Amino acid sequence: MSAYWTEEVFGTKKPIIAMCHLMALPGDPGYDPKGGMDAVIEWARKDLLTLQNGGVDAVMFSNEFSLPYLTEVGTVTVAAMARIIGELMSDIRVPFGVNVLWDPRASLDLAVSTGAQFIREIFSGVYASDFGLWDTNCGAVVRHQHAIGAQDVKLLFNIVPEAAKYVGDRDVVSIAKSTVFNHRPDALCVSGLTAGTKTDTQMLKRVKAAVPETVVFANTGVRPENAEQQLSVADGAVVGTTFKIDGVFENHVDEIRVKAFMDKVKSIR
Repeated sequence: MSAYWTEEVFGTKKPIIAMCHLMALPGDPGYDPKGGMDAVIEWARKDLLTLQNGGVDAVMFSNEFSLPYLTEVGTVTVAAMARIIGELMSDIRVPFGVNVLWDPRASLDLAVSTGAQFIREIFSGVYASDFGLWDTNCGAVVRHQHAIGAQDVKLLFNIVPEAAKYVGDRDVVSIAKSTVFNHRPDALCVSGLTAGTKTDTQMLKRVKAAVPETVVFANTGVRPENAEQQLSVADGAVVGTTFKIDGVFENHVDEIRVKAFMDKVKSIR
């Protein structure tokens, strides 16, 4: 599989996909019923506009504050995310994707209903995780993708899930090779332990060397000080916490931090 699809979708080499983290949604423990959906939408709008003004290549909407996460989400979560994206549609100026944590079917449903061009999920493997035993069924998910007409949605496979470990002692290189052979992912995402944790550059190198024809993204912890090192190996990056005020996960996005990061990336390109 050629790596060139990223240039077609994002219009650049080494694209930076910025996370637009959504606040807790109806049904989530952290949801604020007083502020309601209007407050959630305005939070997302502010972050979306800040990210775009800062020059990111794409955004990915994620229910990041739906903690603790589910591996099968309720209808209310997808409905809420669809409303948010629908309300923001006139403001979206860059390619966008969606990530319904941690449910690949729901992510595909949301993508096909909003026009998202890609999703990131856990599609394959069995894991021992903070969310319990985490099983997947990639064959069923991909068949669902085709059944709902989402075959053009790019699938970004997270092969090192945050807060989880593969059941069975398998090296990340063997996981990458078998995932590419069995599932034909559009990209592999390599992560650190939790959101904002640096992805190990040596691990990135080993994965990219094992599957050179597949797009490989650094999925967590890319910062201005390590961007050159990470992007010398990875074909792009997914960035969230780095863009927040003071680099704090719970905060709004900081346009100054976004611009500084993107200036660094453009100099690398």
